[in-house]
Amino acid sequence: MQAWYQPATWLWLLAPLSGLFALVSGLRRWLFRRGVKAVYRAPVPVVVVGNLTVGGNGKTPLVIWLVEWLRARGYRPGVISRGYGGQAAAYPLVLDKTTSAAEAGDEPVLIHRRTGCPVVVGPNRSEAAARLVELGVDIIISDDGLQHYALARDIELVVVDGKRRFGNGHLLPMGPLREGLWRLGQATAVINNGGPVQDGEYLMQLEPGPLQPLAGQTPPVPGERVHALAGIGHPPRFFATLEQLGFILDQQLALADHKAVACEQLAALQSAPLLITEKDAVKWPGGHDNAWYVPVDARLPADFEQMLLTRLKEQDHGD
Repeated sequence: MQAWYQPATWLWLLAPLSGLFALVSGLRRWLFRRGVKAVYRAPVPVVVVGNLTVGGNGKTPLVIWLVEWLRARGYRPGVISRGYGGQAAAYPLVLDKTTSAAEAGDEPVLIHRRTGCPVVVGPNRSEAAARLVELGVDIIISDDGLQHYALARDIELVVVDGKRRFGNGHLLPMGPLREGLWRLGQATAVINNGGPVQDGEYLMQLEPGPLQPLAGQTPPVPGERVHALAGIGHPPRFFATLEQLGFILDQQLALADHKAVACEQLAALQSAPLLITEKDAVKWPGGHDNAWYVPVDARLPADFEQMLLTRLKEQDHGD
């Protein structure tokens, strides 16, 4: 909701509902902490990549970075996800190269296609984690799930949008927060997507890669007029990236996060090359003869890598 990130006094009408949300979520945390509600602890380390706010903050590029970084250090990582936007016949669902975004959700499919690592989706993350263990992974990355306390975790990485941060700082529905800002102090690390960073945060930068074809023979070049489409948590970030690369944006089509573009929406975008996100590419319907997607790669600082190595060694020593 855009009002969360702008002065909007009418949101105070929702304050009683935010109070109720705080009460219910606090009770839920207490029940897990006291052992009243069951918690599943996997026999391998679990790393949660989550956020405090609703909407996308850049978790998926960090998950992909983690998979590749862990592999380079001899681990066999796997990923679990809720699979938001997908509807499978049964859960937990183990992804393969034929799994569609309609079944598993766009982000899990993107992660699986980019990394080839085992990915399991399902509303019950504990069941998904147990299935990953059966597949032979030795470390689990949970894509989202910071508030899914039924799954025990060893490392928590909270991703923050460097520009929007926490909006008005209020809990749902008055603001964008799923939990209060106090929760940041309990996380292993806070990752700031794009900056500017605040004290104690690690800067993550997303670097766009070469354009990849969906349709067309010759990719557009900087200085050329293009259309742009994004169905992500914060489409203006993608549009700004294209402008920084030197493209001239004639039309910008922003879709809701996880929403697929309809073929009829493409009819008005035929007059120039179309650039979309990699997340939109996994649910691409066709219908444009000159369309390209822009992959991005996360870059993290060396001190974050060192911190992560130290925490993983502590987990190995604990085992």
